[in-house]
Amino acid sequence: MNTLKIAIQKSGRLNEDSLKLLKDCGISIDNGIDQLRVQARNFPIEIFFLRNSDIPQYVKDGVVDCAIIGENLLIENEMTLPIVQKLGFSKCRLSVAVSKSSEINSIQDFQNKKIATSYPNTVLNFFKSKNINIEIHEISGSVEIAPSIGLSDAIVDIVSSGNTLFKNNLKEFQTILKSAAILVSTPNLDSEKSTILKKLQFRIESVLKARNSKYILMNVPNDKIDLISTILPVLKSPTVMPLAEKGWSSVHSVINEDKFWDIIDELKQAGAEGILVVPIEKMIL
Repeated sequence: MNTLKIAIQKSGRLNEDSLKLLKDCGISIDNGIDQLRVQARNFPIEIFFLRNSDIPQYVKDGVVDCAIIGENLLIENEMTLPIVQKLGFSKCRLSVAVSKSSEINSIQDFQNKKIATSYPNTVLNFFKSKNINIEIHEISGSVEIAPSIGLSDAIVDIVSSGNTLFKNNLKEFQTILKSAAILVSTPNLDSEKSTILKKLQFRIESVLKARNSKYILMNVPNDKIDLISTILPVLKSPTVMPLAEKGWSSVHSVINEDKFWDIIDELKQAGAEGILVVPIEKMIL
C-alpha cells in the first residue's frame, strides 16, 4: 500500500505539538534519538523530521506529500500551498521589538533604521506597505541580542510569552502577523495518497473538536429544563434523564471551551446545580 509522507519540525515546540496530535489521532510512532525518517506502525504514513526552514520547499517539490508548519513560515517563503487544515496550536506572533530605552515612538520612526530578523521577506513587505525604508540584518538565531551590541535599532522575531524579550531588555512594539500551526499539502497528490490524507484529516478534526469542547453534566429542576436548554449550545439537543429525587433531572451537553465560563455562569443563574465537567477524548460528528 502507498504511504503518505508527512514532514514535521525536527525539534522545538512545533515538533512536540505535532507528535502529540498524531498520537491523539491514534497513530503509533517509534521515533528514536536523531531519527530523521520514521514509519508509523498502524497507519500508512511516514514521518520526516526536517529543518523548519526547509519544509515548505520539500512540500512544493513533492519530496514530501504534506507537512505541519507554522503559517508564518509559509508567508515568509512566499509560497502558495494548499492548506488542508488550520490546526490552531503552537500559536505565536511575529512582532517588532525595540530596546526599553529606545526613542522610537511611532512606525514612521523606523525610516532608514536597521532591523535584525530571521524573517527578511515578511519584514520588508510589512514596512514597504507602510512606505518605510529599512535596512535588514538577516540573522539565523539569537536575534534578541542585536540591539544591545549595536547591530540593529530593532528586531522582528517570533513571540510567544514575551519572556525572551523581557530578559533581553526589549519591549514589543507592534505585531506584524499572528500565526499557528497548519497542515499543508503538495499541490498534486495522487488519488491513493489523497484518500490517506482525508482519513488523517478526519482524525485530526475529531481530536481538535474534542480539545475545544467540554462535556458537562448538571442537576436541573424539571421546571427549569426548557430555560437551561436555551442556554446550552448543543450539537442537537441536550440529554435529559430523570433523577431519583422527584422533580429533578440530569442534563448532559457539550460546551465550547472558549465560552465555557460565561455559559457556566448563565446555567447557575438559571437554576443548574452540581455541575460536573468531563474532558472529551474524541468528537466524531
